Amino acid sequence: MLMGRESERRQIERLVAGARLGHGGVLAITGDPGVGKTALLHHAAECATGMNVLRAAGSEPEREIPFGALHQVLRPALDRLDEIPAPQAQALSVALALRPGTTGDRFAVGAATLSLLCRFAENRPVAVLLDDLHLFDRPSADALAFAARRLVADPIVLLATSRSPDPPLPTLPLAGLDLAAAGELVASRSDVAVSHELVARLHKATAGNPLALIELAAGAQRLEHASPEAPLPVSAALAHEFAEQARSLTEAGRAALIVASVAGHDLRVVAGACRLLGVDVDALTEAENATLVRITDGRVEFRHPLIRAAVYGDATPQRRRAIHRAVAEVFGPHDADRHAWHLAEATLGPDAHTADLLVLAAQRAHERSAHDVAAAAYERAARLSPDAGRHRALCVAAAESAWLAGTTQRAVALLDEVGPAEQTALELRGAIAARTGSLTEARDLCRSAAHRSGDPDDSVVLLADAVHACFYLGDTTSGVELAHDIEHLLGRVTTPRARGLGLMAAGVARILANLGGADQVRSAADLLAGSRLLHDDRRRLPWLMIGPLFLRDASSGVELRRIVGEARAEAAVGTLPSLLFHVARDEATTNQWVRAEATYDEATRLARETGQETDLAMCLAGLAWLRARLGDEEQCRALVAEALPICRARDIHIGRVWSLFALGELELGLGNAHRALTRLEELAGLLGELRLTDPDLSPAPELTDALVRLGRRDEAHQVARRFRAEAAAKGQPWAMGRAERAIGVLSENASVDTHFEAALRCHERTLDDFETARTRLAYGARLRRARRRVDARPHLHAALETFENLRAARWADLAAVELGATGETIKRRTPSETLTPQELQVSLLLVEGKTTREVAAALFLSPKTIEYHLRKVYTKLGIRSRAELAARLP
Repeated sequence: MLMGRESERRQIERLVAGARLGHGGVLAITGDPGVGKTALLHHAAECATGMNVLRAAGSEPEREIPFGALHQVLRPALDRLDEIPAPQAQALSVALALRPGTTGDRFAVGAATLSLLCRFAENRPVAVLLDDLHLFDRPSADALAFAARRLVADPIVLLATSRSPDPPLPTLPLAGLDLAAAGELVASRSDVAVSHELVARLHKATAGNPLALIELAAGAQRLEHASPEAPLPVSAALAHEFAEQARSLTEAGRAALIVASVAGHDLRVVAGACRLLGVDVDALTEAENATLVRITDGRVEFRHPLIRAAVYGDATPQRRRAIHRAVAEVFGPHDADRHAWHLAEATLGPDAHTADLLVLAAQRAHERSAHDVAAAAYERAARLSPDAGRHRALCVAAAESAWLAGTTQRAVALLDEVGPAEQTALELRGAIAARTGSLTEARDLCRSAAHRSGDPDDSVVLLADAVHACFYLGDTTSGVELAHDIEHLLGRVTTPRARGLGLMAAGVARILANLGGADQVRSAADLLAGSRLLHDDRRRLPWLMIGPLFLRDASSGVELRRIVGEARAEAAVGTLPSLLFHVARDEATTNQWVRAEATYDEATRLARETGQETDLAMCLAGLAWLRARLGDEEQCRALVAEALPICRARDIHIGRVWSLFALGELELGLGNAHRALTRLEELAGLLGELRLTDPDLSPAPELTDALVRLGRRDEAHQVARRFRAEAAAKGQPWAMGRAERAIGVLSENASVDTHFEAALRCHERTLDDFETARTRLAYGARLRRARRRVDARPHLHAALETFENLRAARWADLAAVELGATGETIKRRTPSETLTPQELQVSLLLVEGKTTREVAAALFLSPKTIEYHLRKVYTKLGIRSRAELAARLP
């Protein structure tokens, strides 16, 4: 019976009741061992009458078994496995060892777990109860946490107990009982009356920990005579108490209990090990009578994990190793993973055979995307390997698995152990640094690995990775040097993949320095578009979007965009942030701003979840730029405020450029010419400092605009002419259109049409409606000032329509003011209700014709969560059908 805990019980009862009404609820109950976490979980089970209850308990012996805990949880729901999306069903089946194959990505299993739970909850609400989450194998814990974070509108409550809030979930920190409840508990467990003074002393010594109170209450009479000046050694007393209880058993009973502490929950395994060791398994009933263990349904359960730990720790090392060896023999080759792990625990000193068995276990874990388990197996194999070279190779394999598991510090520590001699270690260090560490280090490591490689194809691919790091760093000097190295090797490469990546990287580096490169990028785009060269190289998929982004014309990259669309549907969550960032940037430079907002939002959420700070910073900066154009001052400034510290800390200088550009464009749209000039001059200074001379990054047209507004026409002329020369050197239509607009704003009346018509011809060769509208606005305004009001109106009407379509509210206001000044009476469009990025993403996918389940699978959400968002969209827009939704989307 629970003592106290009224507030905690009410919180749990509310969550369970909410699940009955269709509201998802998640809570992790955290606290010290023995504080009462499991008791609250039992209370939750009592509240969940009439619900499907899925349960699992963590266990120390099972922590290295991939997805063992997840199988416990999902076993009752597995008959619905074929009712979830086929790729997810395949991933989960492979993870649970139900089918052969590979899962592809650790997050795919989390998405499948969410889908299966939601499917299982369609007929009856579900309660998922997870005890000792900190003892779950890491892949299971990650999959369940991924699903838990997405339970919004489903009749599912997930409650977990853990000693720490990891993985991160909403938490209920559990402290000890109050004094009154502690007194009740001690009185219920003591055979003699206990004084109030002793209860208060016990409460103070144990901080109200129920388990400690229960164990100490048994010896309360002895404690009555203890000196009040002497502290009660509770932790030591607790461990000592459990060990003493075990020692009070007969030798046979204690021997059987020690075997159980090693062998795990399966009574058959315990019995088999006992038989091999000559131990009487029936003597385990002594431990059961002493309430140290419970034996039910063929399982041996210790009353508390601390009891198992105390029993295991009280045995001699020699005895523990002998038991592990016996348990390994019981499992044998039919349970190869457990066999390998117990054999490793039984081994003292190097052992090549055991190391080989652990490598096989690691490979099996890797195929199931249980990368944390694979890392542990590889690392243990490395420790047991007698050969120094094999030790280093296995440490690198362990580091790669740790990186894939998201444990970056562990990966780096393993690579530190290997040292700089290993080529594969250098490559891995570079990949880790690029996403979460120092981009400068990533550049140098990739370049060093490329120079040490004896294979021209590998060298070119690694040099391309170094160029990618240079892009984020805004490092044109190193980029051009790398381009020379790539071009020197291209004559010796043998694979189209290396040639395509090499041409793309060399072209990008040259474009950033305004030294040509467009033809190389165009050739690379054609080469990569004609095949599936990067389809299985998920880390380099973003290169497919880089071509369209750097060329920025209407004809290039159509096929690449199609390939990326297919890859996006197949790409796993861990590889999506970088790919989605590039997709969002591409959408933001066309008329697909609604999609860009939704894609940036999705990429940002996934980057946070996967700890990929480079992509997070770039998404924040890119979205800030888009928000600036939309006129959303508050959101723009907030996004920049978050992006800039990350950019400065990690030298993501291109993110700094985008952030400053966002602030400059925001001020222009708001009509604050002085503030805009300050921001844009700061940006120009940063570009000069970085030697970034790509005209596409230059704020010169915006600087021209700000200077003209401030009456500083001579300075504006200098800026515009210099920019036009730079744009002409590049020769791409996007830059040339902006350059001609800047010149047109400053031109004499006689040459106005020449420059603006040239600008519009350039814009026709791009996909950027916003820049076209900016040019039409500037053209119309210039014609109005030249007293050509009738000629101005078509351009201003077109600009207004585009700005309103894009929802660029501040720019639409400017166009409306100019149009009104021509004497035109205009009727402004009423802005629609603002949808959240998540609502926009859901809406866009639904109007494309996808079903609710297909949208749920694409966004890693549940179908009911999709329906929840759709109801909110219908309410906001005052509509009732998807046909109306399609008509209302901007």
